[in-house]
Amino acid sequence: MYRVLACLACVGSLLSPGLARAQAPEPISIVVFGPPSLGAFLPPVIKAQKLDEKNGLAIKFEERTPDAYTAQFNSGEFQLGGSASLLTVGLADTRGVKVTYLFNLFDFWGAVVTSRPEVKTLKDLEGKDLAAAKGTTNYVMFDWFARQLGADTAKFSVVNTATPGLIGYALADRAAAVQLWEPAYTTLLSKKPEMRTIDLAIADSWKKFTGSRNIPYLGVAAHLDWVEKHPALVPKLYATYRQAADWVAAHPDDASKLIAAKGTPDDQKAIADLIRANDRLGMNVKWASDVAREINSVYAAGKSIAFLPSDPAASTIYQAPGK
Repeated sequence: MYRVLACLACVGSLLSPGLARAQAPEPISIVVFGPPSLGAFLPPVIKAQKLDEKNGLAIKFEERTPDAYTAQFNSGEFQLGGSASLLTVGLADTRGVKVTYLFNLFDFWGAVVTSRPEVKTLKDLEGKDLAAAKGTTNYVMFDWFARQLGADTAKFSVVNTATPGLIGYALADRAAAVQLWEPAYTTLLSKKPEMRTIDLAIADSWKKFTGSRNIPYLGVAAHLDWVEKHPALVPKLYATYRQAADWVAAHPDDASKLIAAKGTPDDQKAIADLIRANDRLGMNVKWASDVAREINSVYAAGKSIAFLPSDPAASTIYQAPGK
């Protein structure tokens, strides 16, 4: 009996290293915008809760500015992008970069804020300076909505800055208005609640254009050749983000401390309230194939303002397994 047990133990010791190797998390790198941004919203939760490891992944999030993000993702330096806006994916495809939108994380919402009493509508910004992160597709989508309200965006004097600089412009009143989105908008209002928000009529304009109120906007994208080489990792990546979103929704106070780790208690409370309401945050994790009709409407909006020169390929909308 002793010899049998010893033999089994020996066999187990020989098999265990291979078993451990087989179960080791798969390392992947994902490029994202730095905070405050939607692309930087879920990564700290994923790492703190070790959701990547629980799904067999070891994710390294690499932060970049919007312009650097686009250049390094499109070049293939990064095969995965976690601040992937639909219009960026569509534009890359029309330029010959074979990429696909795997799944949505957030629906679109944007705002224009001002401290200037003479700025009451978007048309009032014609001939005035507007601080914005012009390299982002949040700005491109804002451009579309502004035109629906009759504003001539070509007459805006856009002061281009990276997303972290938008709050500073608004606090210092360095421009007639600032175009920004969540979570920067909530952080700004927690510091300067007297800022006025100009109505963009987002829901009404989109409903008129598409018949829908859903606006898929930002998610996770990948190069097609990466997807073809690693098909089994895509569902694991989706599960990781899905579980992060569910945890954030269920634990807004705890989540806010991770998302706004360097913020004040007031900043963190504002983020927690933003999560609870979810009207401006728009957290909505869906496979791309589940919102294909809405994605094509976003492409149509991009074409209507000549941001997209042609229709992106159907392959830019990832078909989820079993769909």
